[in-house]
Amino acid sequence: MEARVQRRVQRYGWDLAAASYEVLWQDQLAFAQAQLLTSASLAPGEQVLDVACGTGLVSLEAARAVAPRGQVLGIDLSGQMVDTAGRRSAAQGILNADFARMDGEALDIPDARFDAALCALGLMYMPEPAQALREMWRVLRSGGRLGLAVWGERAQCGWSAVFPIIDVEVASEVCPLFFRLGQDGVLARLCETTGFHAVEQHRITTTLDYSDAHQACDAAFVGGPVALAWARLGEDVRERVRARYLEAITPWRHGRGYRLPGEFVLISALR
Repeated sequence: MEARVQRRVQRYGWDLAAASYEVLWQDQLAFAQAQLLTSASLAPGEQVLDVACGTGLVSLEAARAVAPRGQVLGIDLSGQMVDTAGRRSAAQGILNADFARMDGEALDIPDARFDAALCALGLMYMPEPAQALREMWRVLRSGGRLGLAVWGERAQCGWSAVFPIIDVEVASEVCPLFFRLGQDGVLARLCETTGFHAVEQHRITTTLDYSDAHQACDAAFVGGPVALAWARLGEDVRERVRARYLEAITPWRHGRGYRLPGEFVLISALR
């Protein structure tokens, strides 16, 4: 898919997913996001950029870590995600976090602006992740820290069946290279090629818990990366897709619920 079209798909897809994202994914992603924040070693007074911030799950924790004088800017391609993040920030009384709709591959930000740049589970959605890394390198100060998280190997992520199941029904071309950055050493080498040094990679595993089949399906189709394709399906097709997905995740059924394996790759590096 042409990069310009892929960005549009991502923008409108995540606009659709924004309302359901937190309730379906906040708990499931909390472990990986906490590990990312720990590796970033944020300190009070620092300036932090959160690329592909979504609804602000990482941004707001980062804002707490750098308060009171530090500041966080969260950017996302999806206007609905950014608006949700802003509302969450206001509701929690967090005054040192700002949010803006912006393309992570073309940051409208001056050079050498930030002490740390984070991107939690967003880089693999970008058509040109190398360009996004070059932009993060550009806006980091000398000695600035990079923290990345992407999904790991396809075989280690129990929900990965969602992509071929959807592709059978609609020509969505959803994230055809989604798991490429999770392959061994790929993202670390990309960071080194960009110019980052002291690059460290850690692979972690977790379990994505869902209380029942309805929640497991909603996470895969309504609040996730195929939301735009899902919106184009009729109800009869949706029923068929749900049945195929539930069959695919049967090995991880526990009673009425599901415990899907998940793997993440974490990267830390220096500018």
